[in-house]
Amino acid sequence: MLEIKNLYKTYGKFTAVDNLDLSVAEGEIFGFVGPNGAGKTTTMKIVCGLLSADSGEVYVDGVDAIKNDKKIKEKIGYMPDFFGVYDNLKVSEYLEFYASIYNINGKDRDKVCGELLELVDLSSKRDAYVDSLSRGMKQRLCLARSLVHNPKLLVLDEPASGMDPRARFEMKEILRALKDMNKTIIISSHILPELAELCTTIGIIEKGKILLRGTVDEIMLKVYRNKGVKIKVHKNLEEAVTVLKEFPNVDNITTGENTIQAYFEGGEEDMSNMLKTLVNRNIPVVSFSQLDGNLEDIFMKVTGKEEN
Repeated sequence: MLEIKNLYKTYGKFTAVDNLDLSVAEGEIFGFVGPNGAGKTTTMKIVCGLLSADSGEVYVDGVDAIKNDKKIKEKIGYMPDFFGVYDNLKVSEYLEFYASIYNINGKDRDKVCGELLELVDLSSKRDAYVDSLSRGMKQRLCLARSLVHNPKLLVLDEPASGMDPRARFEMKEILRALKDMNKTIIISSHILPELAELCTTIGIIEKGKILLRGTVDEIMLKVYRNKGVKIKVHKNLEEAVTVLKEFPNVDNITTGENTIQAYFEGGEEDMSNMLKTLVNRNIPVVSFSQLDGNLEDIFMKVTGKEEN
C-alpha cells in the first residue's frame, strides 16, 4: 500500500528525514515511534502531499505521491496532531461540509455522513454544536472527517493525544473496526503501550532513519536476542531457581515474592520443556507465561534517550 524509498528532507541545516526506506502492506496498522523531532510528522506530511521532499520516492497504492500530490489525496485520509474544527457548525453540518469538498452531495452525502457518525459513535450528537463536544468526541469527529471520501490509507498523527482512558479505549475500538474494513492505517503516538497492543507492525525512527521495524515480539528478539517468561510458584522458590539454572539457554534470572522472571534462547518447545521439568521436580507452579514485549523498554534501549 505504501512504499517509501530514499526519502530525504531538510529544514535549513537540520535533516528531518534522512534517506528513509519504509513499506507498509495493505491492511496493516503501522505504529510510528520516535522522539520529538525524529521525522515522524515530516514523513507523514510528505506522504499526504502536504510537504515537498528534497529527494526520494513515495508510492501509495501504486501511485507516485510526489508527482501526483493532488490525485494521492483521494487515496489518503489525514488526521493531524493539531486539527481545526468549526465551532459554530453542528456535527452533521461539519461532516456535510467536508463531504461536499469531495463532491459528495444529496442522498449520497446523507448516507455517508450517517454511517460515519455511527462508526465513531456520534449519531446522538449530530445536532449538537461542535464546540459543545469533549476533546475525545472532537477527535472522533475529525477521524470521521478524514473518512468521508472512503480512502484506502489513513494517516493519523497522535490521534489519542490528550484523551482520557475511556476516550482512548473508544478510539482503539474504532481503529480496530477500520482494520476489519481493510483500511491501512499509519499511527504516530507517544502512548507506547497502546501502540504495542493495537499495531500489527512497529517502526522505531530516530534522526530521520528507521532503526528497527517489525512486530513488538520481533523487535524484542532483535534487541534482547531472547524471550522472557514469568513463573509464579506456591512455594519452593529457591528450588525452582536451581532447576532453571540447569538449563544452558536460560539466563538473567530475577526473583520477587513467589515469582521468577527469566530469559532464554529458544522456541515454544524449549519453554514447554522448562515447565515440564519444573512440574516433574515437584515445584508447585501456579502460573507460567511468556513476558509480553515492552515497547517502552525497547524504545529506551534503541534510542538511548528519554522521551519528553
